[in-house]
Amino acid sequence: MSLKPQLLQGLALATVVLSSTAPSAQAQTADKKTALSGWVSSLQYAGNQGSDFWNRSGVDIEVGGGGGITRYLSPSFDLGVYGNYETYKFSGSFNSTPANFEARTGMIDLGLKLKLNNGKILKENSFIQPYLMAGPGLFLTNSTGTVKAPGQAVSTPFFRQIRRGEVYGAAGLRFRLSPSVFADLQTGYHYPFSDEVDGVVQNESDSRNDRFLLHQVGITVAFGQMKDEDKDGVSDKKDKCPGTPAGVAVDPNGCPLDKDGDGVPDYQDKCPDVKGVAALQGCPDRDGDGVTDADDACPDTPGKAELRGCPDADNDGVIDQNDKCPGTPAGVRVDASGCPLDRDGDGVPDYQDRCPDRAGPASNKGCPEVKAETKKRLQEATKYINFEFNKAVLLPSSYPTLKDLAAVMTEYPDYTLSIAGHTDSKGDDNYNLRLSDDRAASARTYMLSQAVPADRIVSHGFGETKPIADNATDAGRAVNRRVEFDLYLTGDPNSAEVKYGPAPTIQPEPVKAAPVKKAPAKKAPARKAPVKKAPAKRK
Repeated sequence: MSLKPQLLQGLALATVVLSSTAPSAQAQTADKKTALSGWVSSLQYAGNQGSDFWNRSGVDIEVGGGGGITRYLSPSFDLGVYGNYETYKFSGSFNSTPANFEARTGMIDLGLKLKLNNGKILKENSFIQPYLMAGPGLFLTNSTGTVKAPGQAVSTPFFRQIRRGEVYGAAGLRFRLSPSVFADLQTGYHYPFSDEVDGVVQNESDSRNDRFLLHQVGITVAFGQMKDEDKDGVSDKKDKCPGTPAGVAVDPNGCPLDKDGDGVPDYQDKCPDVKGVAALQGCPDRDGDGVTDADDACPDTPGKAELRGCPDADNDGVIDQNDKCPGTPAGVRVDASGCPLDRDGDGVPDYQDRCPDRAGPASNKGCPEVKAETKKRLQEATKYINFEFNKAVLLPSSYPTLKDLAAVMTEYPDYTLSIAGHTDSKGDDNYNLRLSDDRAASARTYMLSQAVPADRIVSHGFGETKPIADNATDAGRAVNRRVEFDLYLTGDPNSAEVKYGPAPTIQPEPVKAAPVKKAPAKKAPARKAPVKKAPAKRK
């Protein structure tokens, strides 16, 4: 009976059985659980006719082959079905007589493999993956040869057809060429439950004397499609970073590559070769000011982003190294050198200059000083302001002087005019105070008609409280009846109040009682004259 069809049928049946236990055709890892193997092999024999274990000198080496299917069970164990076929020839001796045999041998075995690349001894994806394997099987052989059996005078030919069980153990090395392709080296010790392969059964106690070594060199290929939702080449079971964007390079754990180890993956890292910070998309920032070193003009000193990472202690917009006026107060506008602006060039910075567009000395807060000639005009103006007697009505003779003062106000736009009215001591105090205030207001009203802004003229009355001459004489009283004009910088205290103090408060005029009207006297009704009866006419 031919051995090859039996061997192939048995191997096919075992393969179908093993494959049916796999829910899907995935390859032989935690992701790819099923693999097919093929190999070339060579047998060595030890038995009654001798042994060539580990010694092939003088022996013709016969080469066989086989294949198997393996199913991944866990990181430590695989289960497989394997088949091997080889024609083996041996020449030896028995009973001091030459003997030989030729065995066409097939083996079908079930093997439980213990993997040392289980994550505890070696990594599962190690390049070199040692393993041990053992299990039961079928030993099938058709053996022919010649041997001198005990009690025989000469050697005689024999034929044996053996179908027995066996046990075996093996050790091997697997080399990981790719995630799906492996090279295998394996040597197994096969112990068939028969002593008839070499044609000799010596005695009952030696009924299992024939033993074989099977050496194999082969290739294992993993088949199947692993689950990989983000398509990064790492299975979902091993992927520690699921959901990686398409096309992003990943490490063996499925996480995006991060060459510089700064926690920012390369595909998001603008500086992938230099360790940086996540807030700056992986770029470095030595001084920690939030500006990348590549963009930082002062990379070793914390600064401001708007100043390219350079410091500005006084916050004037000019970096410290270029600031010629450090310590400028907050909010002050500065020039390119960091010094406060001085538009009129008078040496008084604008933020301290009451008149930033007109030059003036610092002693006058940066404003033009009032000329001596103008001061004289103001002093003499009081002589030419006249009113109707005991009234606040300006006389026309006052108009030229007031017009001249309006021109002064145009010449000095940064100044305010104080108008102060005064009287002599004649008459009621409160009346005099009201009259002086009305006269000052009358002068102000006229100047407003000359286009002087209302907020630049202030008028007050001081009545008889601030005489400058003796009220006991007509001449003194005439001097005391006056209207004074003074200029002062807008925003400064009123010059009249500086000289005289606050203007007195004008008391309201007393309300006169309305005259009581007498009720008209009632007249007695007029008596009617008695009607005289006309004398009766005679008939």
